[in-house]
Amino acid sequence: MAEPATASAAPALVDLATRSAVHDVVVAFYREVVVDELLAPIFDEVAEVDWASHLPRLVDYWCWILLGHGGSGGQVMSVHRQLHAAEPIRAEHCDRWYELWVRSVDERSSGPLADRAKAHAASLMGSMAKHLFGVVWTPPR
Repeated sequence: MAEPATASAAPALVDLATRSAVHDVVVAFYREVVVDELLAPIFDEVAEVDWASHLPRLVDYWCWILLGHGGSGGQVMSVHRQLHAAEPIRAEHCDRWYELWVRSVDERSSGPLADRAKAHAASLMGSMAKHLFGVVWTPPR
């Protein structure tokens, strides 16, 4: 006999196939970033991110990467180059950013687009680490 579903059962994870799903992951990720001891000072004190204007651009970026619409890469490299000039970005920053991104994706989604979001984040961070930050970085396991 099958056991009845309980109220505490976790909801089924869906893939990042809609703007709404992408939005939820991006917002959850940056909610973690702004309270993270290592990353928060970079975003808040060095970059002085205006979250009200930045979050919609980030959602657009990830929709463009995952769904093929909603925006473009914009000034990703030049913005991070300026950030690194103001405060050196180290390998541990890259590790933590990636760790929080993967956790945010895995807690909210599952499927080929979720996998693509994690793979793209690893590729993006690897490229920025090498070309902008001057560090060798590979995704932590």
